[in-house]
Amino acid sequence: MFAAESYTSCHYIAIVAMACLCVLLGGPSYAAGAESLIIAGATYYEPGASGPGWAWTDADHLELNGYAGEAIGAEGDLVLTLTGQNSVTESHAPDADITLCGMEVWGNLTLRGTGTLTATGSQCGIHVSQALVVDGCTVDARADGADIADEAVAGVIAGDMAVRGGGRVVAAGSGSGAGVRAYGVYLQDAGLGDGAAGCRLSVDASWLDAAGADGGVACLGGSLVSARFVMPTGGAFGAGGVVDADGAVAAHVVVEPDVATPPTGETDGREVPGGGAGETAGGAGPAAGQPGVGPTTDPAVKPAATSPKTNITTKTTVTKTTVTASSKPKTAAATAATLPKTADNNWIAASVTLFLLGIVSLATACRC
Repeated sequence: MFAAESYTSCHYIAIVAMACLCVLLGGPSYAAGAESLIIAGATYYEPGASGPGWAWTDADHLELNGYAGEAIGAEGDLVLTLTGQNSVTESHAPDADITLCGMEVWGNLTLRGTGTLTATGSQCGIHVSQALVVDGCTVDARADGADIADEAVAGVIAGDMAVRGGGRVVAAGSGSGAGVRAYGVYLQDAGLGDGAAGCRLSVDASWLDAAGADGGVACLGGSLVSARFVMPTGGAFGAGGVVDADGAVAAHVVVEPDVATPPTGETDGREVPGGGAGETAGGAGPAAGQPGVGPTTDPAVKPAATSPKTNITTKTTVTKTTVTASSKPKTAAATAATLPKTADNNWIAASVTLFLLGIVSLATACRC
């Protein structure tokens, strides 16, 4: 009888072990990195491709080294390493898959490296549906508002934005079309998912210069770590963006580290490629030439309610016929303080644990 019970126990252990292995092998999978990449007018679906100044080394990693060409787009999370001076420009080809911006990523985007990136477009320089992280590199993003009406225009449009590791960002938006609202940085909730805590800006020991006639930074909140507002005087995060001491939305926002020590040859923390210290493409400062640079009369900027990407969030056609951002299946929540794909790491840890448990259980069953 004891032998029968022992056999039954071993049988149960074997069943548990097999169940663990089934969970390990058949558990949910997560997309790693970008599903596709659009660069230099062509679309790629597998990493390993390369061209002048660029190399897609693996699914979530793109390298730019001296790239100067048409817009870059990615479907999914992307880490972009910059070396040397690089630039992306909105494509005006009639069959272009990306229009209205220089870089468009449907997921999280991390910009890093020792190089620079200049991104220009008519509605935005850089658009990221989830979190944008600028880590240690220099970024110049500008939008000129050409042929744009009744929409928001910004140098950077993203769900969240973090500048850290000594990163330097200049973002400027302008436009003269009817109903155009111009911002330097515009943070909205497109692609973050229901209930996600997005639309926030964080700057950690880094530089940010953002200018637009309707607001330098439009966001729902933010934080400064080892950094301070240089402009506006008495700057703070308000309900709809960065405001001055009187609570009015600031048209020009400058953030610098608490102890700003510019590199050799620079006079301040805002010198970037493509125009000098905080200059626009036309040679003026980011806020120069824009109407309403002083405090505006509408302090309650509502990024979520006036999403500028409702007409460009999907790849447009030659006629630029567009659909709303809600049609894009991008609902994974993200925060600006973390790099993409944390869920993958959690699943890997769980898989290893289950695998070890399965081995132990099978060994026990064999001894029976």
